[in-house]
Amino acid sequence: MFYIAEVEDHIRVEPKHFGLATKDAVTEQLQESYIRTMHKELGFVISVISVEDVGEGVIIPGDGAAYYKSKFTVLVWKPELHELIPGTIKDITNFGAFMQIGPTQGMIHISQTMEDFVSLSKTGNLQGKISKRSLNVGDNCLARIVAISYKAGEPKIGLTMRQPGLGKIEWIEDAQRKAIASAKKIDKGESKKPKKEKKNNGQ
Repeated sequence: MFYIAEVEDHIRVEPKHFGLATKDAVTEQLQESYIRTMHKELGFVISVISVEDVGEGVIIPGDGAAYYKSKFTVLVWKPELHELIPGTIKDITNFGAFMQIGPTQGMIHISQTMEDFVSLSKTGNLQGKISKRSLNVGDNCLARIVAISYKAGEPKIGLTMRQPGLGKIEWIEDAQRKAIASAKKIDKGESKKPKKEKKNNGQ
């Protein structure tokens, strides 16, 4: 999920930025070193929106950089359990598929790709035995986050597509078309039923 977060941190500004105004130097440094980083509390930093305040600089002996206590606003993305997330299949293996979701990837175990017995085909895609559906690199999908682990720094994210309304976009659209066609068929059948005449009791 995307958030706008206000952050207060000591920013290490490298000497190459010393020719700029202090606020501009901090902004440049944030653009270089803060974007695309991951913080457990914040999530993935997507962009720096603005720098609100910069304090006095501090120089540490032996370090040519300067440190500025700064307040700034960032756009971040943090995965949330049970969140619905769109993405693109980036890699397929014999145990599942990896899907690009925003700035990182999530893993879909082979058993969670579809409601079917699934195996890796000779052409390198995942194929359902009964449905004959196939999942390929480059497919756009909709999945749900079912597991998040921060044990190894960057989070490992587990995904599922074995729920109604999830899966490859083409599968979802096909299911919607079938549901609409079925509803129309039922409505058409109801309209053809003869209406029962009310009996006249002589009243």
